[in-house]
Amino acid sequence: METAGYATLSRQSGLMNEIRVIANNIANAATTGYRQEGLVFSEFIKDGPNQPSLSMARAQVRNTSFAQGTLTQTNGKFDVAIEGDGFFKVETGAGERLTRAGSFTPNAQGDLVNMDGHLVMDVSGTPIFIPPDVQTIKIASDGTISGDGRLLGQVGVFTPVNPSGLIREGGVVFRADEGSEPTQEAKVMQGFLEGSNVNAIGQVARLVEIQRGYELGQSFLETEDQRIRSAVKALSR
Repeated sequence: METAGYATLSRQSGLMNEIRVIANNIANAATTGYRQEGLVFSEFIKDGPNQPSLSMARAQVRNTSFAQGTLTQTNGKFDVAIEGDGFFKVETGAGERLTRAGSFTPNAQGDLVNMDGHLVMDVSGTPIFIPPDVQTIKIASDGTISGDGRLLGQVGVFTPVNPSGLIREGGVVFRADEGSEPTQEAKVMQGFLEGSNVNAIGQVARLVEIQRGYELGQSFLETEDQRIRSAVKALSR
């Protein structure tokens, strides 16, 4: 295969990867706390002794948008949303993880958990216990939880030490290998949930654009294949 064919195939591969990313974004446009993903294209140049250099496209690095999603009022007493930068911290079987999805509820043992059953951490990194006899729950803007006038704990809001180093695990949870620390800059809002920050219209438009680009590349490959076949036939005569 000639250089043009290799370059086009690398571009096709990258476009296919981006289609998968965008399709996942669109599928999660209504998922609480979901962060939109994108794909970063870069140039890969292959060079060797006595060989011409070959420039190809690579699209393997994903980036995540942490723009604020729309806050929707639910009036759920354990539903909380973050206004500003920061994440809730939950304890999973694989360790501590960060998330913007604040749909919480007490489990059978009285510990506050998210929808996946992971323990919600307070500012000190310990689980939050909700007594079963508590009737009225109030969550202040700093995350402080009061039950029937008694202080029960404080929902922690954390920022990663290295925001660019966050690694997505699953749909709405992230791993911060360099750790995270409590922040007082964000506001916790009781009775609200933060929706996905996916720009659905923009993503659909981009999907159409990519599909057209992919079709153009496919047409080029078919034309190039036909050209090579014709050249081979002409030389074999």
